[in-house]
Amino acid sequence: MASNDRPRTGGSPRPLRAGDTWWYAAVAGEAAGSFTTRVRTRARRGCLGAVLLLTVVYAGLVLTATGRRWGDAATTGRRADTTAATLLRDHPSLAGLTTLSLVLGCVLLLAAGLIGRRYVLTGLAAGGVVTALALTGLLRLYAPRPRLTGTGAALLPSGFPSAPTALALGVALGLALVVPHRLRAPAVGAATLWAAAVGAHTIADGRHRPGDVIAAALLVLAVFCGILALRARKGEVRPAPRRPPALLVLLPLVLVAAGGLGAGIWLLGDTLALPATAPYDPAELRLAHRCGQALAAGVTAAAGTVLLLLLRHVDVDGPPPPYRLGGPFAEAAGAPEDEELVGPFTEDHDHEIS
Repeated sequence: MASNDRPRTGGSPRPLRAGDTWWYAAVAGEAAGSFTTRVRTRARRGCLGAVLLLTVVYAGLVLTATGRRWGDAATTGRRADTTAATLLRDHPSLAGLTTLSLVLGCVLLLAAGLIGRRYVLTGLAAGGVVTALALTGLLRLYAPRPRLTGTGAALLPSGFPSAPTALALGVALGLALVVPHRLRAPAVGAATLWAAAVGAHTIADGRHRPGDVIAAALLVLAVFCGILALRARKGEVRPAPRRPPALLVLLPLVLVAAGGLGAGIWLLGDTLALPATAPYDPAELRLAHRCGQALAAGVTAAAGTVLLLLLRHVDVDGPPPPYRLGGPFAEAAGAPEDEELVGPFTEDHDHEIS
Protein backbone atom coordinates (compact mmCIF):
# COMPACT_ATOMS: atom_id res chain seq x y z
CA MET A 1 0.00 0.00 0.00
CA ALA A 2 1.34 3.39 -0.92
CA SER A 3 2.05 5.84 1.85
CA ASN A 4 -0.43 8.30 0.41
CA ASP A 5 -3.17 5.65 0.64
CA ARG A 6 -2.90 4.85 4.38
CA PRO A 7 -6.15 5.52 6.25
CA ARG A 8 -6.17 8.27 8.80
CA THR A 9 -6.13 7.25 12.44
CA GLY A 10 -9.14 8.11 14.54
CA GLY A 11 -11.32 9.51 11.80
CA SER A 12 -13.13 8.74 8.60
CA PRO A 13 -11.26 9.40 5.36
CA ARG A 14 -12.40 12.13 3.03
CA PRO A 15 -11.70 12.47 -0.69
CA LEU A 16 -9.15 14.94 -1.97
CA ARG A 17 -10.45 18.45 -2.47
CA ALA A 18 -9.40 21.25 -4.78
CA GLY A 19 -6.10 22.65 -3.63
CA ASP A 20 -4.93 19.49 -1.87
CA THR A 21 -1.47 18.37 -2.92
CA TRP A 22 0.38 15.10 -2.64
CA TRP A 23 1.90 16.01 0.72
CA TYR A 24 -1.57 16.37 2.22
CA ALA A 25 -2.43 12.84 1.15
CA ALA A 26 0.84 11.58 2.63
CA VAL A 27 0.41 13.34 5.97
CA ALA A 28 -3.34 12.95 6.44
CA GLY A 29 -3.44 9.46 4.93
CA GLU A 30 -6.33 9.02 2.55
CA ALA A 31 -8.46 5.89 2.35
CA ALA A 32 -6.67 2.76 1.17
CA GLY A 33 -6.77 2.48 -2.60
CA SER A 34 -8.78 5.66 -3.04
CA PHE A 35 -6.28 7.35 -5.33
CA THR A 36 -4.27 4.49 -6.83
CA THR A 37 -7.43 2.52 -7.51
CA ARG A 38 -8.92 5.39 -9.46
CA VAL A 39 -5.74 5.77 -11.52
CA ARG A 40 -5.54 2.03 -12.14
CA THR A 41 -9.19 1.83 -13.15
CA ARG A 42 -8.88 4.73 -15.58
CA ALA A 43 -5.73 3.26 -17.13
CA ARG A 44 -7.24 -0.21 -17.51
CA ARG A 45 -10.32 1.23 -19.18
CA GLY A 46 -8.14 3.25 -21.53
CA CYS A 47 -6.12 0.16 -22.44
CA LEU A 48 -9.23 -1.94 -23.02
CA GLY A 49 -10.88 0.79 -25.09
CA ALA A 50 -7.79 1.17 -27.28
CA VAL A 51 -7.63 -2.60 -27.86
CA LEU A 52 -11.32 -2.75 -28.78
CA LEU A 53 -10.97 0.15 -31.23
CA LEU A 54 -7.87 -1.49 -32.71
CA THR A 55 -9.89 -4.66 -33.28
CA VAL A 56 -12.66 -2.67 -34.98
CA VAL A 57 -10.15 -0.90 -37.25
CA TYR A 58 -8.51 -4.21 -38.17
CA ALA A 59 -11.82 -5.88 -38.93
CA GLY A 60 -13.19 -2.93 -40.87
CA LEU A 61 -10.18 -1.80 -42.89
CA VAL A 62 -8.26 -5.06 -43.40
CA LEU A 63 -10.75 -7.93 -43.41
CA THR A 64 -13.56 -6.30 -45.41
CA ALA A 65 -13.48 -5.59 -49.13
CA THR A 66 -14.95 -2.12 -48.60
CA GLY A 67 -12.23 -1.20 -46.13
CA ARG A 68 -9.45 -2.44 -48.41
CA ARG A 69 -10.93 -0.57 -51.34
CA TRP A 70 -11.12 2.62 -49.28
CA GLY A 71 -7.49 2.23 -48.19
CA ASP A 72 -6.34 1.73 -51.77
CA ALA A 73 -8.35 4.75 -52.87
CA ALA A 74 -6.76 6.89 -50.16
CA THR A 75 -3.32 5.69 -51.29
CA THR A 76 -4.04 6.39 -54.96
CA GLY A 77 -5.59 9.75 -54.10
CA ARG A 78 -2.24 11.14 -53.01
CA ARG A 79 -1.43 11.61 -56.71
CA ALA A 80 -4.72 13.38 -57.32
CA ASP A 81 -4.14 15.67 -54.33
CA THR A 82 -2.00 18.29 -56.01
CA THR A 83 -1.15 20.07 -52.75
CA ALA A 84 0.50 17.05 -51.16
CA ALA A 85 2.08 15.88 -54.41
CA THR A 86 3.61 19.30 -55.07
CA LEU A 87 4.97 19.53 -51.53
CA LEU A 88 6.67 16.14 -51.73
CA ARG A 89 8.03 16.83 -55.22
CA ASP A 90 9.47 20.21 -54.29
CA HIS A 91 10.92 19.00 -50.98
CA PRO A 92 12.35 15.50 -51.50
CA SER A 93 14.42 15.87 -48.34
CA LEU A 94 11.29 15.46 -46.19
CA ALA A 95 11.76 11.68 -46.20
CA GLY A 96 15.27 12.01 -44.79
CA LEU A 97 14.15 14.59 -42.25
CA THR A 98 11.42 12.24 -41.05
CA THR A 99 13.93 9.45 -40.44
CA LEU A 100 16.32 11.87 -38.73
CA SER A 101 13.54 13.19 -36.50
CA LEU A 102 12.73 9.65 -35.35
CA VAL A 103 16.33 9.08 -34.34
CA LEU A 104 16.50 12.43 -32.54
CA GLY A 105 13.21 11.69 -30.83
CA CYS A 106 14.59 8.47 -29.35
CA VAL A 107 17.72 10.29 -28.20
CA LEU A 108 15.59 13.03 -26.62
CA LEU A 109 13.49 10.49 -24.74
CA LEU A 110 16.53 8.78 -23.24
CA ALA A 111 18.32 12.06 -22.51
CA ALA A 112 15.30 13.57 -20.74
CA GLY A 113 15.02 10.59 -18.44
CA LEU A 114 18.73 10.19 -17.71
CA ILE A 115 19.33 13.88 -17.09
CA GLY A 116 16.38 13.95 -14.69
CA ARG A 117 17.75 10.80 -12.98
CA ARG A 118 14.52 8.94 -13.57
CA TYR A 119 16.24 5.71 -14.42
CA VAL A 120 13.35 3.33 -13.71
CA LEU A 121 10.86 5.49 -15.58
CA THR A 122 13.28 5.83 -18.50
CA GLY A 123 13.50 2.05 -18.65
CA LEU A 124 9.70 1.79 -18.59
CA ALA A 125 9.37 4.36 -21.38
CA ALA A 126 11.97 2.63 -23.53
CA GLY A 127 10.34 -0.71 -22.78
CA GLY A 128 6.98 0.70 -23.87
CA VAL A 129 8.43 1.86 -27.19
CA VAL A 130 10.13 -1.50 -27.79
CA THR A 131 6.95 -3.38 -26.84
CA ALA A 132 4.86 -1.31 -29.24
CA LEU A 133 7.35 -1.92 -32.07
CA ALA A 134 7.47 -5.64 -31.28
CA LEU A 135 3.68 -5.92 -31.32
CA THR A 136 3.63 -3.95 -34.56
CA GLY A 137 6.03 -6.42 -36.14
CA LEU A 138 4.05 -9.41 -34.88
CA LEU A 139 0.80 -8.04 -36.25
CA ARG A 140 2.38 -7.33 -39.61
CA LEU A 141 3.73 -10.89 -39.80
CA TYR A 142 1.00 -13.01 -38.27
CA ALA A 143 -2.29 -11.07 -38.32
CA PRO A 144 -4.53 -12.97 -40.77
CA ARG A 145 -5.53 -11.06 -43.87
CA PRO A 146 -7.19 -12.17 -47.11
CA ARG A 147 -5.00 -13.20 -50.02
CA LEU A 148 -5.79 -10.98 -52.99
CA THR A 149 -4.89 -11.86 -56.58
CA GLY A 150 -5.64 -10.45 -59.99
CA THR A 151 -7.46 -7.18 -60.40
CA GLY A 152 -8.62 -7.18 -56.78
CA ALA A 153 -5.08 -7.18 -55.37
CA ALA A 154 -3.96 -4.36 -53.14
CA LEU A 155 -1.78 -1.57 -54.51
CA LEU A 156 0.98 -2.08 -51.91
CA PRO A 157 1.80 -4.78 -49.36
CA SER A 158 -0.03 -4.53 -46.09
CA GLY A 159 1.80 -2.37 -43.56
CA PHE A 160 -0.72 -2.80 -40.75
CA PRO A 161 0.21 -1.21 -38.34
CA SER A 162 2.66 1.56 -39.28
CA ALA A 163 6.06 1.16 -37.60
CA PRO A 164 7.20 4.81 -38.07
CA THR A 165 3.99 6.07 -36.45
CA ALA A 166 4.33 3.58 -33.60
CA LEU A 167 7.90 4.75 -32.96
CA ALA A 168 7.03 8.45 -33.12
CA LEU A 169 3.96 8.21 -30.90
CA GLY A 170 5.79 5.85 -28.53
CA VAL A 171 8.45 8.51 -28.01
CA ALA A 172 5.73 11.14 -27.48
CA LEU A 173 3.82 9.13 -24.89
CA GLY A 174 7.04 7.95 -23.27
CA LEU A 175 7.82 11.57 -22.42
CA ALA A 176 4.82 11.47 -20.07
CA LEU A 177 6.86 9.12 -17.85
CA VAL A 178 10.29 10.75 -17.93
CA VAL A 179 9.38 14.45 -17.97
CA PRO A 180 8.52 16.19 -14.66
CA HIS A 181 4.85 16.77 -14.02
CA ARG A 182 4.99 20.51 -14.59
CA LEU A 183 6.45 20.01 -18.09
CA ARG A 184 4.42 16.94 -19.07
CA ALA A 185 1.61 18.63 -21.00
CA PRO A 186 3.83 20.84 -23.19
CA ALA A 187 6.29 18.03 -23.92
CA VAL A 188 3.70 15.35 -24.70
CA GLY A 189 1.50 17.77 -26.63
CA ALA A 190 4.28 19.02 -28.90
CA ALA A 191 5.65 15.50 -29.43
CA THR A 192 2.20 14.15 -30.28
CA LEU A 193 1.73 16.82 -32.94
CA TRP A 194 5.10 15.75 -34.37
CA ALA A 195 3.94 12.10 -34.35
CA ALA A 196 0.78 13.10 -36.23
CA ALA A 197 2.95 14.84 -38.83
CA VAL A 198 5.08 11.68 -39.21
CA GLY A 199 1.96 9.59 -39.76
CA ALA A 200 0.61 12.08 -42.30
CA HIS A 201 3.90 11.96 -44.20
CA THR A 202 3.85 8.16 -44.43
CA ILE A 203 0.38 8.37 -45.99
CA ALA A 204 1.31 11.20 -48.36
CA ASP A 205 4.37 9.40 -49.77
CA GLY A 206 2.43 6.14 -50.22
CA ARG A 207 4.24 3.96 -47.68
CA HIS A 208 1.16 3.32 -45.54
CA ARG A 209 -2.60 3.43 -45.69
CA PRO A 210 -4.58 5.55 -43.23
CA GLY A 211 -5.71 2.43 -41.38
CA ASP A 212 -2.07 1.50 -40.69
CA VAL A 213 -1.44 4.84 -38.97
CA ILE A 214 -4.69 4.66 -36.99
CA ALA A 215 -3.91 1.14 -35.80
CA ALA A 216 -0.37 2.14 -34.73
CA ALA A 217 -1.72 5.04 -32.65
CA LEU A 218 -4.25 2.81 -30.87
CA LEU A 219 -1.63 0.12 -30.25
CA VAL A 220 0.81 2.58 -28.64
CA LEU A 221 -1.96 4.05 -26.48
CA ALA A 222 -2.91 0.56 -25.25
CA VAL A 223 0.71 -0.24 -24.34
CA PHE A 224 1.28 2.92 -22.30
CA CYS A 225 -2.11 2.67 -20.60
CA GLY A 226 -1.08 -0.84 -19.55
CA ILE A 227 2.22 0.49 -18.15
CA LEU A 228 0.35 3.15 -16.18
CA ALA A 229 -2.08 0.55 -14.81
CA LEU A 230 0.78 -1.69 -13.66
CA ARG A 231 2.55 1.22 -12.00
CA ALA A 232 -0.63 2.24 -10.20
CA ARG A 233 -1.19 -1.34 -9.10
CA LYS A 234 2.20 -1.25 -7.34
CA GLY A 235 1.27 2.01 -5.60
CA GLU A 236 3.97 3.97 -7.42
CA VAL A 237 1.77 6.94 -8.33
CA ARG A 238 0.75 9.87 -6.17
CA PRO A 239 -1.45 12.96 -6.44
CA ALA A 240 0.27 15.86 -8.13
CA PRO A 241 -0.18 19.58 -7.47
CA ARG A 242 -2.95 21.18 -9.47
CA ARG A 243 -1.54 23.45 -12.14
CA PRO A 244 -3.22 25.56 -14.82
CA PRO A 245 -3.34 23.70 -18.14
CA ALA A 246 -0.77 24.55 -20.81
CA LEU A 247 -3.30 25.93 -23.28
CA LEU A 248 -0.63 27.06 -25.73
CA VAL A 249 0.13 23.42 -26.58
CA LEU A 250 -3.00 21.60 -25.46
CA LEU A 251 -5.34 23.76 -27.51
CA PRO A 252 -3.68 22.90 -30.87
CA LEU A 253 -3.58 19.24 -29.85
CA VAL A 254 -7.28 19.19 -28.99
CA LEU A 255 -8.14 21.11 -32.17
CA VAL A 256 -6.22 18.62 -34.32
CA ALA A 257 -7.91 15.69 -32.57
CA ALA A 258 -11.43 17.12 -32.76
CA GLY A 259 -11.02 18.64 -36.22
CA GLY A 260 -9.38 15.55 -37.70
CA LEU A 261 -11.92 13.12 -36.31
CA GLY A 262 -14.85 15.37 -37.18
CA ALA A 263 -13.74 16.05 -40.75
CA GLY A 264 -12.69 12.45 -41.33
CA ILE A 265 -15.96 10.97 -40.11
CA TRP A 266 -17.92 13.55 -42.10
CA LEU A 267 -16.05 12.68 -45.30
CA LEU A 268 -15.99 8.94 -44.66
CA GLY A 269 -19.59 8.41 -45.68
CA ASP A 270 -18.95 9.88 -49.13
CA THR A 271 -15.68 8.06 -49.75
CA LEU A 272 -16.91 4.58 -48.76
CA ALA A 273 -19.39 4.59 -51.66
CA LEU A 274 -16.66 3.92 -54.24
CA PRO A 275 -17.40 1.57 -57.14
CA ALA A 276 -16.15 -1.98 -56.80
CA THR A 277 -13.84 -1.69 -59.80
CA ALA A 278 -11.83 1.00 -61.54
CA PRO A 279 -11.86 3.56 -63.08
CA TYR A 280 -12.45 5.97 -60.23
CA ASP A 281 -13.22 9.65 -60.35
CA PRO A 282 -10.06 11.63 -59.45
CA ALA A 283 -12.17 13.90 -57.23
CA GLU A 284 -13.32 10.87 -55.22
CA LEU A 285 -9.76 9.62 -54.87
CA ARG A 286 -8.59 13.03 -53.68
CA LEU A 287 -11.45 13.13 -51.19
CA ALA A 288 -10.56 9.66 -49.89
CA HIS A 289 -6.94 10.71 -49.42
CA ARG A 290 -7.89 13.81 -47.45
CA CYS A 291 -10.36 11.80 -45.39
CA GLY A 292 -7.64 9.30 -44.50
CA GLN A 293 -5.21 12.07 -43.60
CA ALA A 294 -7.78 13.72 -41.34
CA LEU A 295 -8.70 10.48 -39.57
CA ALA A 296 -5.06 9.46 -39.05
CA ALA A 297 -4.08 12.86 -37.64
CA GLY A 298 -7.20 12.99 -35.46
CA VAL A 299 -6.67 9.55 -33.93
CA THR A 300 -2.96 10.20 -33.30
CA ALA A 301 -3.69 13.52 -31.58
CA ALA A 302 -6.55 11.93 -29.64
CA ALA A 303 -4.20 9.23 -28.33
CA GLY A 304 -1.92 11.85 -26.77
CA THR A 305 -4.90 13.75 -25.40
CA VAL A 306 -6.35 10.63 -23.79
CA LEU A 307 -3.09 9.78 -22.02
CA LEU A 308 -2.77 13.34 -20.71
CA LEU A 309 -6.34 13.14 -19.39
CA LEU A 310 -5.63 9.81 -17.71
CA LEU A 311 -2.56 11.35 -16.04
CA ARG A 312 -4.19 14.59 -14.92
CA HIS A 313 -3.17 15.42 -11.35
CA VAL A 314 -1.09 12.19 -11.30
CA ASP A 315 2.64 12.06 -10.60
CA VAL A 316 4.23 8.79 -11.77
CA ASP A 317 7.50 9.40 -9.94
CA GLY A 318 6.74 6.93 -7.16
CA PRO A 319 5.37 7.43 -3.63
CA PRO A 320 6.43 10.48 -1.60
CA PRO A 321 9.62 10.18 0.46
CA PRO A 322 9.35 9.54 4.21
CA TYR A 323 8.92 12.64 6.31
CA ARG A 324 11.36 13.88 8.93
CA LEU A 325 10.06 16.02 11.71
CA GLY A 326 12.41 18.46 13.37
CA GLY A 327 12.33 20.80 16.31
CA PRO A 328 14.21 21.45 19.54
CA PHE A 329 13.59 17.95 20.91
CA ALA A 330 14.74 16.27 17.70
CA GLU A 331 17.82 18.47 17.48
CA ALA A 332 18.80 17.50 21.04
CA ALA A 333 19.03 13.89 19.92
CA GLY A 334 21.74 14.68 17.38
CA ALA A 335 21.86 14.02 13.64
CA PRO A 336 19.93 10.87 12.64
CA GLU A 337 21.17 8.11 10.40
CA ASP A 338 20.02 7.97 6.77
CA GLU A 339 17.39 5.30 7.43
CA GLU A 340 16.33 6.55 10.84
CA LEU A 341 12.97 8.25 11.15
CA VAL A 342 12.96 11.36 13.28
CA GLY A 343 10.03 12.35 15.49
CA PRO A 344 9.26 15.36 17.65
CA PHE A 345 10.31 13.59 20.87
CA THR A 346 13.61 12.04 21.90
CA GLU A 347 14.93 9.63 24.48
CA ASP A 348 16.29 12.49 26.59
CA HIS A 349 14.42 11.92 29.86
CA ASP A 350 15.48 15.31 31.25
CA HIS A 351 12.70 16.85 29.20
CA GLU A 352 9.54 16.28 31.15
CA ILE A 353 6.12 17.11 29.80
CA SER A 354 3.87 18.52 32.48
